[in-house]
Amino acid sequence: MMKKIISTISIVCLLLTSCEFDKGFEELNVNPTKASQLDVNNKFASVFLRTSGGRYENWRASLIYSSTIVQHISSTATYWTGNFYTRNNDYATSLFDRAYPEQVKEIEDILYQLNEEGNTGTAMGVARIWRVFIYHRLTDLYGDIPYSEAGKGFIENILKPKYDAQKDIYADMLAELEAATGQLGADTLGNSDLIFQGDVGKWKKFANSMMLRLAMRLTKVDPAAAQSWATKAINAGTMTSNDDICFIQHTAGPEGVNKNGHGEVFTADGNPRLAKTFVNFLKDDPRLPILGARRSDGSTNPEDLIGLPSGLTTGALEEKYGTVSDDYAEPNRKVITGEDTPMVFQTFAEVAFLKAEAAVRGWITGNAKEHYEEGVKAAMQMLSMLYPNAAAISDEEVAAYLSAKPYQEDKAMQMIHEQYWAATFLNEYEAFANWRRTGYPELEPFGGEGVYNGNVTQGTIPRRMIYPNSESSTNPESFAEAIARQGPNEFTTRVWWDK
Repeated sequence: MMKKIISTISIVCLLLTSCEFDKGFEELNVNPTKASQLDVNNKFASVFLRTSGGRYENWRASLIYSSTIVQHISSTATYWTGNFYTRNNDYATSLFDRAYPEQVKEIEDILYQLNEEGNTGTAMGVARIWRVFIYHRLTDLYGDIPYSEAGKGFIENILKPKYDAQKDIYADMLAELEAATGQLGADTLGNSDLIFQGDVGKWKKFANSMMLRLAMRLTKVDPAAAQSWATKAINAGTMTSNDDICFIQHTAGPEGVNKNGHGEVFTADGNPRLAKTFVNFLKDDPRLPILGARRSDGSTNPEDLIGLPSGLTTGALEEKYGTVSDDYAEPNRKVITGEDTPMVFQTFAEVAFLKAEAAVRGWITGNAKEHYEEGVKAAMQMLSMLYPNAAAISDEEVAAYLSAKPYQEDKAMQMIHEQYWAATFLNEYEAFANWRRTGYPELEPFGGEGVYNGNVTQGTIPRRMIYPNSESSTNPESFAEAIARQGPNEFTTRVWWDK
């Protein structure tokens, strides 16, 4: 049934938006179609798939940059620029470039149509929730972004949208999530709900779970607001098990839009390996042989799985270690790299770890250790649920792991967020954001392998992605205001919540 649904969605997507791509921001905001004449449910199916993303942005912003920066993945190929802290404008801007003409334009069009039709029920609630998800990934990656005026070229003739301050964006996103849940009712999106298949209860849990995620982003800059929104989210009801995970199931075709964008990358590119930092953390962890396999022979024997050092070219690797990249583990191609694997947006494990943090901070009365252990168990056992070829991790294996590596109150934040980092493998935008907020795991630049001489960050780990250069000419005044407020358009400029 799912294959039938997703196969037909490709036709809808072609009607909604051209696959051709223009970097000019004025063009990004102009909708040349008459999409409002289409049934709004078909538009939902399209925007869910577009948010999952294609090979273009998942290759560049998600894997080449985000995954290597947080040392989940490494590569000796120098075009994997995030691994070397070098600058490739097209790669670093790729989510911005693709999200605005596709995800943003489509969700704003959906909201416009729902308003025109007087629809204030479940469809409107879901649209507002998904709008927050789209923008929160953008603002977390880039900082100040077009928000309140974005995607409204066709609707309101706004061709040069202002860049809203991230502080204001966050305040609005949190308020939107609270309001949106109140609009969820008995009606559903039917087959167009590719996320929760019409389960409104799960949409409410997801909205509250995302509220918790966003609340915790504020811990550096506004602890009082972080506490207020976090407790509100938890009291309203967040995810309660792996059955509530927010993900979209993909198929291997017939159209590219149906495929998992990460899977398309792994099909096209044999260079990525599991990073040394990540594999070392996973030693004696039952997840390691599920997530990794040795490139040279496909072995999943944990003793054979070695992580590739970060920041080393092929020549530097051979000179320093006498090895080649095929000696190292790569993402397991028999389990997690398929074009038909799900794209995960938020998991119950993440929620459990955030609740553990809230308990450590004294914001809730729950037991931090219990939430932590619940998160570890969920993170391990969700793999066989998400990936049919993954071996199931038993309760006994989880218990043995927790016994061998028990929760320690004096290292609570470190342990919680190291596990969060492990649980967000292949959810790289979130892994990058949470590492910047918490500082865990305590990563060394280039994995401690020395400084790559061509880096553009003075040897420090990047803190954000950069805006497209085209913005300075297509939207110059708004762009200049954003730079003046936030700081130079560099990888080292921190976003508001990361100050």
